[in-house]
Amino acid sequence: MAKFFTKEHEWVEMDGTQATVGISEHAAHELGDITYVELPQMGKSVKQFDTLAGIESVKAASDIYAPVSGKVVQVNEKLEDAPELVNESAEDAGWICKLEAADPAELGALMDADAYADFLKGLQ
Repeated sequence: MAKFFTKEHEWVEMDGTQATVGISEHAAHELGDITYVELPQMGKSVKQFDTLAGIESVKAASDIYAPVSGKVVQVNEKLEDAPELVNESAEDAGWICKLEAADPAELGALMDADAYADFLKGLQ
C-alpha cells in the first residue's frame, strides 16, 4: 500500500475505503518530543484538510489535518498513554486514526512518497 502526504506533513494509507492517518517522520522530528496527542472523537466526520486532531510537543502545539474526507472509525488508543510512539514510529505504530473515506479520488490532491521527498528538499 502506498502512502500519500500533505504539505502539512500528514500521511494517509488506503486499504479499500479505510484510510489510516498519521503525521510524517519529518513532522515528528520537527516537533521534537511529543507529549500529548488529542485524538479525534469516534464518529466525527471531516472534510479533506479540515482539522482532525491535535498534537503537542515540548516545542509546539499543532493541528493535524485530514488528508481525505471521511468518518473516524478507529483511534490509536495507545497514544493516550504513550504519545512518544509518534516519535518512535510516526509512519507505522504511531498512526493517529482510521477514517472510512468518503472519496478515494481525493488522493489526487496529495503527494506520493517521491513528490513528498522533493517537497521536503525544497523546505531546507
